[in-house]
Amino acid sequence: MSRSATFWVLFGTFFVCGLSTNGLIQTHWVSICGDFGILPVAAAGLLALIGVFDLVGTISSGWLSDRYDNRWLLFWFYALRGLSLVFLSLSGFGIYAISIFAVFYGVDWVATVPPTVKLTAELFGRDKANLAFGWIFAGHQIGAATAAYGAGAIRDDLLTYMPALQVAGMMCVIAALAVLSLRKPGVAVGLGGKPSPAPKLRQILGKMR
Repeated sequence: MSRSATFWVLFGTFFVCGLSTNGLIQTHWVSICGDFGILPVAAAGLLALIGVFDLVGTISSGWLSDRYDNRWLLFWFYALRGLSLVFLSLSGFGIYAISIFAVFYGVDWVATVPPTVKLTAELFGRDKANLAFGWIFAGHQIGAATAAYGAGAIRDDLLTYMPALQVAGMMCVIAALAVLSLRKPGVAVGLGGKPSPAPKLRQILGKMR
């Protein structure tokens, strides 16, 4: 699996997913808002609003992932998430701007998960998908831990979270471009980076019928 470029693209993009959600916004949101005079209760309310629209976005993403190319879905999800974070850093945290961000970012919060799971199953084969996605999800948690520490360190050094938001936004854009390097799902990739024999066997049996 470590020799598979496909694995590392999915691992790296899911690293960015964790970095730009759990590690950054979920961990530091109240403190980010506090820097602009937003009280903790109001900040928590905005975080709850993000959660409400996350439910809508996740369900919609699952529906879309069954019908459209998951590479392009991930491209748009990561790109739009990145742009929303950069927008937030430049917004001045006015009530209208931050409310728009909460809705837009909330829809995108977990939207990357269904396409990533679908691509993992299609590219590695359903028999190896659980193992592959387990390691890919580890990348998500490492990314979250990186942002949880890194954003706090940036705030301590620069007295602002804005560079952390901008870095996370740019990494989302890089992740969006990276997913386009994945080949179109067809033949599953084995854990060593080679085509899995199972799909080939099924193709042979299909021709014999």
